[in-house]
Amino acid sequence: MKYLIDTHTLLWIVTKNKKLSKKVKDIYLNSENQIFISLASLWEMAIKINLNKLSINEPLKDFVKNQIKSNDINILDIKTKHILLLENLPYYHKDPFDRLIISQSINEQIPLLSFDKVFDKYSIKRIW
Repeated sequence: MKYLIDTHTLLWIVTKNKKLSKKVKDIYLNSENQIFISLASLWEMAIKINLNKLSINEPLKDFVKNQIKSNDINILDIKTKHILLLENLPYYHKDPFDRLIISQSINEQIPLLSFDKVFDKYSIKRIW
């Protein structure tokens, strides 16, 4: 099965954060599942690193290579259809990166692994 992980979910997986749910951990560790991270998450991380709001102990380029590619996480590109859905997406969530991730989850019909309960207001399947 395919799953889309939120930015914080990836960071919690990498850092083995105790906030990570057992359910999400099991999904991530199941080799039969395909895990995706949005290009929007990498964009968000780059901005937060630049603003000193995020530290990942290595350049983002190396993080992508060491944590994403080596762990067989697929990068979900941003497509025109993802952007176009944003025009009519309700403003329950204000964060532009999260809104794009929501749009991708809707468009691609992929469940989203996220702690963020605001996502439940959208027509997506959020798992935590």
